[in-house]
Amino acid sequence: MSRGFSRVRAAASVLLSLGLVAGLAACAADPLADQYREGDNKGFVAAANGFEVVEIKAADRTDPIEFEGVLDTGDKTSSADYAGDVTVVNFWYAGCAPCRVEAPELAKVYDAFEGQDVKFLGVNLYDGAEASQAFAKKFGVQYPSALTTVDGSIKLAFAGATPLNAVPVTLVLDKEGRVAARLIGQIEEPSILETLVRETLEES
Repeated sequence: MSRGFSRVRAAASVLLSLGLVAGLAACAADPLADQYREGDNKGFVAAANGFEVVEIKAADRTDPIEFEGVLDTGDKTSSADYAGDVTVVNFWYAGCAPCRVEAPELAKVYDAFEGQDVKFLGVNLYDGAEASQAFAKKFGVQYPSALTTVDGSIKLAFAGATPLNAVPVTLVLDKEGRVAARLIGQIEEPSILETLVRETLEES
């Protein structure tokens, strides 16, 4: 098992600490805990609540994702704005209950990488600029979101990289713009995402 995935396992275990500490101490049977201990999941971890983490080795990554979009600030953006940085892309919308729970956790990860070669981009799937910015203000989100209601091409650009029929979904792109990790479902523990971002940042 690679040293990198060992760190992901360590971070991911924090997510389950409240529910699993006692069970693991007593060696209770738990399928997800078994995945962590066995280390044979090859970069894939799935939790009973539907949360999934998929880590993609550099050699197995597909081509860089090229995209354009219009931000909730009114500015235009494109993949060129994120070239050379590790990028966290979060798909969400204001009416999504898990998105509301997840937003403060994403804000913590954003703060953890302030001043480093890491950028964040939200992709709001259903809302207009006013609702998107109100959500960001309420939950302390400091990065902008592209609006698919204004330019749907950004959604199409990512459609081949991850299913977007259920949100939230979070992608970690490496410095070349390739998908390095995929997190499907609500992120309850920011250390999981933070570890994946840090690993990707350390690749070069």
